[in-house]
Amino acid sequence: MTTIRRFCCNDLLRFASVNLDHLTETFNMSFYMTYLARWPDYFHVAEAPGNRIMGYSRLPLFWFYCMMHFDANFVMGKVEGQGESWHGHVTAVTVAPEFRRQQLAKKLMNLLEEISDKIDKAYFVDLYVRASNTPAIKMYEKLGYVVYRRVLRYYSGEEDGLDMRKALSRDVEKKSVIPLKRPVTPDELEYD
Repeated sequence: MTTIRRFCCNDLLRFASVNLDHLTETFNMSFYMTYLARWPDYFHVAEAPGNRIMGYSRLPLFWFYCMMHFDANFVMGKVEGQGESWHGHVTAVTVAPEFRRQQLAKKLMNLLEEISDKIDKAYFVDLYVRASNTPAIKMYEKLGYVVYRRVLRYYSGEEDGLDMRKALSRDVEKKSVIPLKRPVTPDELEYD
């Protein structure tokens, strides 16, 4: 049985295998600790029997990545913005290869969306995905996300990213998900 719980400091030493695919970015330990300290409600991990980490998602209401060897699933992120730009941001959602196709990413994303919607009263949730990552884009579309804009050379100055968004209950008119007509550059982004 899968258990989803809040992330704790010890988990930083247990989740590397989830973060080892070429589409997942990794960060240094202080980055994860900052998010864990500032947005603990947005940091969750999925565990398999025997306390094996299966995956995670990170929103800048949930940010988190794997550094050591461990089967992990998690979500990590944060909330940011002002006015109608107040939103939850998914920094990452990652599931270990052996635990994929079990709806774990969907469960982790739903948890982040619920926190953004019900607790923080955000207007939308957004995330960035590599334009070449077709499986992830399709998954996010199935979860109700739309491509809001293309960010040129977002990933390491080389690959474009797609800013995908999902409107929450506070955005009754769904203004936050009306796509921009032109691509933007990273220096035009409102938030990191």
